[in-house]
Amino acid sequence: MTQNVQTPPPWTYPGNPYPPPPVPPQHPAAQAPGQKPPRRFRRGTVAAVAAAALVAGGVGGTVGAFIGSDGASQPVAATTTATTTSSSTGTEGIDVSAVVAKVLPSVVQVNVQLANGEGIGSGVIIGSDGKILTNNHVVSGAEKVTVTLSDGRTVDATVLGTDSASDLAVIQAQGVSGLTAATFGNSDDVKVGDEVIAIGSPGGLQGTVTTGIVSALDRKVTVSDSEDQQQQGFPFGEQAQNGGGTTTYQAIQTDASINQGNSGGPLFNSAGQVIGINSAMYSPVTGADGSAGSVGIGFAIPSNQAQQVIDKL
Repeated sequence: MTQNVQTPPPWTYPGNPYPPPPVPPQHPAAQAPGQKPPRRFRRGTVAAVAAAALVAGGVGGTVGAFIGSDGASQPVAATTTATTTSSSTGTEGIDVSAVVAKVLPSVVQVNVQLANGEGIGSGVIIGSDGKILTNNHVVSGAEKVTVTLSDGRTVDATVLGTDSASDLAVIQAQGVSGLTAATFGNSDDVKVGDEVIAIGSPGGLQGTVTTGIVSALDRKVTVSDSEDQQQQGFPFGEQAQNGGGTTTYQAIQTDASINQGNSGGPLFNSAGQVIGINSAMYSPVTGADGSAGSVGIGFAIPSNQAQQVIDKL
């Protein structure tokens, strides 16, 4: 009497969570007599694996890089990470390294001494004589300001003018000349889906480069303009707490990673032009010390608005 021995189903390997590729089914005529056709995956199984793959794919005292937005009624646009691979149209993505090499000398780290500690932000050079654009909340309440240039030099700086209504400020680096000034682009030409590059000093890590796309335009964002609330993060639809004042503006939303210390740094387009000033991020969870990480929802003040403030200041 022959004993029937059950064999394990195909592509099942104990201890190996990754099955090998399925074997293409043979034509019935090519199968040996009595041989059963290879087992096939059901569509539901393949879909579940694909969904799992999508899900799986998916430091130091810093000055105000948190935001709140009252745009709760607006859906958040889906975002992806920009790469230099070919797009579906066959055109090449931006050469990030080439753009960064061109614009990095125009980005600085802004260091501030506060009455109750220290802070770090970012800035972008707008004049070869050392004029620098940053966020108002970066320098608000600063007793001393210094700037660290891309070549490593640290020089003193003074605040030339601030505009709390737009959360922008202009500072002047001392004793410098011949600096590389950034080129500003027209933010009215920015479209959802455009590839962008953010450069700044998140956590004091100067010259950090992140990439992404423009996720949405004209996003209404509300941030605190109070010095003692610079560490607070407010979810969509909420306002600053403890009676602090707020500033509201229409922002460019991006999924390029923006964290504490990126505030005041530039958001570049694929041509290396500044199309926004990184100013805020949305983080649904904050630590006991107010710290939070990027969840791919960052905001930048449009460059056209920034240029109007520069002219005024």
